[in-house]
Amino acid sequence: MDRLILFRHGKAEAESSSGEDFDRKLSPRGLRESAAMGAHLADLGFAPDSVLVSPAARTRETWAAAEQHFRQAKVTFDEDLYHADSGSVRREVERAGLSAATVMVVGHNPGLQELAVKLLTEGSAPSSLIARAQRQFPTASAAVFLFDTNGRPAFDGLFFPERDGGRGD
Repeated sequence: MDRLILFRHGKAEAESSSGEDFDRKLSPRGLRESAAMGAHLADLGFAPDSVLVSPAARTRETWAAAEQHFRQAKVTFDEDLYHADSGSVRREVERAGLSAATVMVVGHNPGLQELAVKLLTEGSAPSSLIARAQRQFPTASAAVFLFDTNGRPAFDGLFFPERDGGRGD
C-alpha cells in the first residue's frame, strides 16, 4: 500500500426509526458534505483501488454519496469496521493494502481519529498538526497518508468539510 485515506462518515440523524445506532442514516447536511468531500478528494487525485466500508447505514450512505468519483475502486463492506478501534481499522487496512496501492476506509470515530493521530505521530508530523487532529476530526473529514517502502507513514493531507453556515439539518 502506498496511500491510505481515512474518511469519516457524514453527519447522521440523531436517531433511527428502528432505535438502533447501526440504522442511523445521514442527515441532508451529511449527504451534501459526503458528496463534496468525495469530489474534493478526487479533484486532488486521491483515487482508491480498494474501499473498505463499515456496513452501518451512515457509512454506506457516505460511500454512496462519494462513489461516483471513484468508479474504479473495489468496494468491500466490512463488518469488522463498525465502531472498530484504531488497531482493528489498521489490521483491515493492512490486509487490503497487500493487493491495493491506495486504500480508503469509510468508517467511524473514535477509531478513525485515533488511527490518524497514531499515523501522524509515527510519521513525525509537526506537533501542531497532531494536536489539531486530536482536537477534531468532524463528520465528513478525511486524513490521507503516504507510506514508504518500509511502511512508514507520512502526512499527505487533512481535509475538513466546508460548513454551510450552521444550518441544523
